[in-house]
Amino acid sequence: MNQLQQRMPYTTAFPDALGTGIIIRSAQPISPSMKHDLQAFINEYDATLSRFRSDSLVGRMAAANSGGTFEFPDWALPLFHLYDALHTASRGAIDPCVGEDLTRLGYGADMTFTVEPDAREHTGSIHGRPTWRNDVERHGTTLVTQRAVHLDFGACGKGYLVDLLARRLRENFGGTESIGGIGSIGNEWLIDAGGDMAINSFDAAQPVSIGMEDPDDPSNAIGIAYISHGSFCASAPSRRHWGAAYELHHLLNAIDGLPAQGVAATWVAVSTSDEIDGSPATGARPGTAPNTAPGNATPDNTTEAVRPAALANRPDVPTGTPTDTAADATFTAFPTAAADGLATALFVTEPDRLAQYFTFSCALLTPDRRAMMDSGFPGRFFTA
Repeated sequence: MNQLQQRMPYTTAFPDALGTGIIIRSAQPISPSMKHDLQAFINEYDATLSRFRSDSLVGRMAAANSGGTFEFPDWALPLFHLYDALHTASRGAIDPCVGEDLTRLGYGADMTFTVEPDAREHTGSIHGRPTWRNDVERHGTTLVTQRAVHLDFGACGKGYLVDLLARRLRENFGGTESIGGIGSIGNEWLIDAGGDMAINSFDAAQPVSIGMEDPDDPSNAIGIAYISHGSFCASAPSRRHWGAAYELHHLLNAIDGLPAQGVAATWVAVSTSDEIDGSPATGARPGTAPNTAPGNATPDNTTEAVRPAALANRPDVPTGTPTDTAADATFTAFPTAAADGLATALFVTEPDRLAQYFTFSCALLTPDRRAMMDSGFPGRFFTA
């Protein structure tokens, strides 16, 4: 940490951002006016997407029993593109409509953490809960619904805010734009939103060392990752769970609406130098990651809602639905959002399946303490 403090001695904190707080370390100071602008955007972001606020746009959608038309800001468009792709890649197991399931399981705005008596008869798309594919009609950033829809953008939301803040840092500090649009080569900085990180460093020989938290003991690390320029996100039920032995937590399979049980922790790295060039994402390097389905429900037969160029020659992906080639640019321009979403998706979708849609590297830990890491992951697990 001392080396990091020497390289990035200035710290700017937003302790209330998204419930976890955001810390920015930088080699140059962030001016008071810049901090004010960043805080103003964080407030706008929360007022738009928070499912814990009745006055947010998402909150108004949840209260609209007869549905309605909801206009989101222009900055939300790439986030919607990413959810289109994650919904397809996970065969419906990742779905922002999972907010209703979380509330039924006790993780609602009132924070009671009390499960509704008939929750299991209503959670998940298999029980008729609205879905992103069938119950949200999207026209750009306009969402149209016919009934109440409880959206939760937690799978990608923190990572996406990190990317949007990173763009503002780049504009503030100036310099040459880096590949992927995440920062500028003229300044070093790190944004940390509760473990979802974007790192801009121009010295690949001195990467930032990141401890991989043990989900059974947050005071310990079970591995270490090294990132010099890119995004790194981790996910585990240990930080948000209720009930005994992590039985209930926030990482749900949207198909049955229940907490996924086959994975204990995931880590995803996305390099901003990686690009999807119109061919299948062979650069994803699934390597030794197991071709297993960690989810706890059988995926439904969903159809394709977004068709990146990388899937143009995929015979197993249904055709005949709208093409959205803007998705290609989304993955590279918003790498922290992609890494955040993939860290969640690995709980319910096999790594090799996701590697057909996204360029990333990953590591994961199973509940019985089996550690797995693909050949391209920039780190290692500690051994006894």
